[in-house]
Amino acid sequence: MFFVGEQWGISMGVYPKLRSLWQQVELEVVATIFIVAASSFLFLKLVSEVREGETRAVDEAILLALRDPADPSNPIGPRWLEIMFRDVTSLGSPSVLALVTIAAIGYLWLENERGTALFLLVAIAGGAALEILLKLGFARPRPELVSHLVDVNSFSFPSGHATMATITYLTLGVLLASAQERRRMKLYLLAIATFLAVLVGISRIYLGVHYPTDVLAGWCIGAAWAALCWIIFHWFQGRGQIEAPRS
Repeated sequence: MFFVGEQWGISMGVYPKLRSLWQQVELEVVATIFIVAASSFLFLKLVSEVREGETRAVDEAILLALRDPADPSNPIGPRWLEIMFRDVTSLGSPSVLALVTIAAIGYLWLENERGTALFLLVAIAGGAALEILLKLGFARPRPELVSHLVDVNSFSFPSGHATMATITYLTLGVLLASAQERRRMKLYLLAIATFLAVLVGISRIYLGVHYPTDVLAGWCIGAAWAALCWIIFHWFQGRGQIEAPRS
């Protein structure tokens, strides 16, 4: 009887924890699906508005507000601010994001998390392919209202830097957060990933190489893609095809 009672006590302690964990996972999945839906809807709304030219006045007003009224080639603020944004924008460049991705994949591979490493490669490469197709499909010219403070040689919509910074940093942030037990660490990693993506996008507007709607569209499609990848990753983990988080 004592053994049965002890087993019953253990069960009574374990089941509530399992149920709480399952409810948390369900909540995360529902929240992620909402992010995919909301980001996709906003992106499609932006596409419609941009094609009809309804965002042009706002786009141009913001670009001009960031320049000296007497000299549109001169951005507002001290010289160090321009230098800072030139440096920050590199965090969303293809070369930097490729190095970050390769480093993360190498780490996961050495940790014998081969499934996660391959998934990360496919997720970011797929996002890059999507971004290129969207640029070619919309073929929106770069803004000519103000001078470009960095060299550019591709179409404008959506912003490639904003899109790929959001995809790369959010995907890495989610993978790192999933291995953490403490909620504050999860939130910290996701906050850092989001901050980097936002900062890169703002730098593109400040440097005059993108309309604000280009950047907003990049954030939307990047967030939707990263969230969708998390759902797929979680599904693969549930099927045992990708390593479960150590925590």
